[in-house]
Amino acid sequence: QVQLVESGGGLVQAGGSLRLSCAASGRTFSRYKMGWFRQAPGKEREFVGAISWSTGSTDYADSVKGRFTISRDNAKNTVYLQMNSLKPDDTAVYYCAMGVYTVFSRMRNEYDYWGQGTQVTVSS
Repeated sequence: QVQLVESGGGLVQAGGSLRLSCAASGRTFSRYKMGWFRQAPGKEREFVGAISWSTGSTDYADSVKGRFTISRDNAKNTVYLQMNSLKPDDTAVYYCAMGVYTVFSRMRNEYDYWGQGTQVTVSS
């Protein structure tokens, strides 16, 4: 089994930056992907980006491309979401997720494990 714990959320002004972390523990898979999703009040959970653990290749939603960067630390079993140039529309609960198959997916049901979420609020 896998447990995912997000951290790093908070309140930031528009134009600012935050870095979210997602630490994975429990069962380790040789081939998997890590995704980031977000859900704003009254909206569906939407794809933000993903990274292949084995290759480091990334995939981003158009809404965040050029502003957000996903990276990983293999030694810590941790994936990061660096968020720059934040906008009020980025306000949401951010979730990390793990899928055991390495092929990228933007679909929620292709991910097997989910973290508890961390709140990001962008003011102004």
